[in-house]
Amino acid sequence: MTHALRISLVAAAALAVAVPVSAQSKREMQMMADIRMLQEQNQQLQVTLAQLTETLTAALKAVNGRLDDQANANRKGFADQNLKVDQFGSDLRVVREGLSDTNVKIGQLSQEVEALRLAIPQFPAGGVAPVAGEPPADPAAPPQAGVPPPPTSPVPPGMSPQRMYDTAWADYTAGQWDLCISGFEQYLRAFGRSAQADLAQYYIGECNYQDGKHQEAVQAFTQVITSYPKGQSVAPSYYKRGLAFERLGQFDRARESFESVMKLFPDSDAARLAKQNLDRINRGKPK
Repeated sequence: MTHALRISLVAAAALAVAVPVSAQSKREMQMMADIRMLQEQNQQLQVTLAQLTETLTAALKAVNGRLDDQANANRKGFADQNLKVDQFGSDLRVVREGLSDTNVKIGQLSQEVEALRLAIPQFPAGGVAPVAGEPPADPAAPPQAGVPPPPTSPVPPGMSPQRMYDTAWADYTAGQWDLCISGFEQYLRAFGRSAQADLAQYYIGECNYQDGKHQEAVQAFTQVITSYPKGQSVAPSYYKRGLAFERLGQFDRARESFESVMKLFPDSDAARLAKQNLDRINRGKPK
C-alpha cells in the first residue's frame, strides 16, 4: 500500500505540474497572436498614413501651383497696368509738347503776319499806287488834303516783333548801349502795344543808366511807370529810378522813389533792394 500510495502521489504531483505548464503555453501563444495582430495593424496604419501623406502632398502641390499661377497672373496684370499708365503718361507728354510747339508756332506766325501788315505800304484812299517813273513824294512837304501821312514806324520786311526785340536784347547783353536804345525805341514805335512793350521801355532806361546818362534813365523809367502802370517792369523801374536820382544827387527824390516801390510792391525783390538803399541813404552814405 505504501508503494502504491507513493506512486499515486508521484503521478498526482506530475499531473499537477503538467497542468500549469500547459496553461502557461496557451497564454504565451495568445500573447504572440495578439502581438502579430498589433504588428499587422501597425503596418496597415503605416500604409494608410503613407497614402494620406502622398495625397496631402499632391493636394498641397496643386494648391501651390494654383497660387503661383494666380500670383504670376496678378504680377502680369499689374505690369500691364503700369505699362499702360506709363504709355498714357508718355502720350500725354507728347500731346502737351505738341500743343506747346503749336502755340509757339501760332505766336510766331501771328508776329510774322503783324510784321508783314506793318511792312505793306499804305496807299491813298483811292487805292492808286504811285505811277512808275514819278519821283517819290517829299517827306518834308505838308500832307495833301485827304491823303493820310506815311507811316512813321516802318518795319523791315520779314522782321517779327520777337526778332526785333531779341536783336535789341543782344545789343544790351553785349554792352552796346546806343544800339540797344535805338533797337528798343524802334521796337516801341512798331509794336508799342505788344506784351513786351514795358520791358522794352525799361531796358531803354537800363541802357541809359549803364551808359551814365542818369537823367535820360530817370525819364525812361518814369515812362514805364506812367505808360505801363500794370506792367511787370513797374516795380524795378521805381527802384532803378531811385538809383538814378541818387546818382544825380537828388536824394529826396531818390527816397521818394524807393518809398513808392516799398509801398506799392511790398513783397517784391525791388522793394527789398529799395529798403536797403533807403537805409543807406538815411545813414548818410550815398553812393
